[in-house]
Amino acid sequence: MIPTDLKTLLMLKKLFLLLVFPVSLLFVSCEGKKAAPTAIPLEMSVVQVVQQDVSIESEYTGQTFGESDIQLNPRVNGLVQSINFKEGTLVKKGQLLYTIDPTPYLNKVDQAAGALAEANTSLVKTKADLDMIEPLAKINAVSQRELVSTRAQYDAAQGRLQSSEAALRNAKIELGYCSITAPIEGLIGISKVRVGAYVSQGPFSTLNTISQLSEVRVRFTISEQEFLRLHREATSENSSLKGTSENITLILSDGEVYPYKGKFSFADRQIDPATGAMTLEVMFPNPEKYLRPGQYVKVRMVTQLYKSALLIPQRAVSEIQGIYQVYTLAENNAVALKIVKPGKTFADAYIIEDGLSVNEKVIVGGTQFLRPKMTVNPKELSWQPGPGMANSSK
Repeated sequence: MIPTDLKTLLMLKKLFLLLVFPVSLLFVSCEGKKAAPTAIPLEMSVVQVVQQDVSIESEYTGQTFGESDIQLNPRVNGLVQSINFKEGTLVKKGQLLYTIDPTPYLNKVDQAAGALAEANTSLVKTKADLDMIEPLAKINAVSQRELVSTRAQYDAAQGRLQSSEAALRNAKIELGYCSITAPIEGLIGISKVRVGAYVSQGPFSTLNTISQLSEVRVRFTISEQEFLRLHREATSENSSLKGTSENITLILSDGEVYPYKGKFSFADRQIDPATGAMTLEVMFPNPEKYLRPGQYVKVRMVTQLYKSALLIPQRAVSEIQGIYQVYTLAENNAVALKIVKPGKTFADAYIIEDGLSVNEKVIVGGTQFLRPKMTVNPKELSWQPGPGMANSSK
């Protein structure tokens, strides 16, 4: 049995604990409720929308040709007797290059000359006969039949003389073909025949090629759609492409930019039905003979001009399921999301066709952390379309 006083003491102790514990929790909870820290706005880079005229350039792969590339083909048959030039050097117009054995053609000349002499003798004889018989025919000393026969023999002799003269000229021409000279001044290539080789006339028997290199032609192809667009633009009354056809850039195979500008030469008469492409040609000056036929190069030319275009960095634009959007800086440094319509690319920029105005500022980089209407700490950058972006703030 527990004394009554002890029971009373235990009950009072329990009552005290029940009263004190909640109060202690209240003090503890009050101490834990401190004021939440203020959020620090993110520092974001922003750039001003740039407005300027933009020339869009396109690159096409082409091949170089000489101003004139003349193939040397034999026009007579025979053995190559001599080669009178150094391969890979400049030759002058009229310079002797190849000699083909002329012996058979010298014989033809002699034969034709003999036939001509015989025809000339026959003509003299028939002329004398005609001169003798005509007076006799007038006094009826000979018949008209003899007169007609003598006159016919004279006419035939004249025909044989003309034929012999033509045969002699032709034989001399063939003899001249035994000496092959340079038709133009230019750079000659590697000979395809050697001394002693037998050559025959025809387009498929080539001795060499001479290229005139004071200017070089570059041929390349464009699609039919591109040709139609360029043609419409170039022929319009207020064409923005006027003058650009004489300011064409050439890029060599090693990436070097050729120091001289080219000009448009011509477009082919037709579009290739097999490929749907149009062949164009551009001329480039070549005073140092630096360019050679057969090189593969790139032609860079202005194909479109935008007046007062709006430009922003490509890295400021994000694309989700075909929708392009940018974050802009609104009032009080708040973030706004805008849908834009980008056009062509220019350097590291997009040409914006719709969705922005010239006075707006766009946020560059870190857009995955942004939400509309959130506040940021803007750091404005100086930017112009080019290979990189300046890091200096205003």
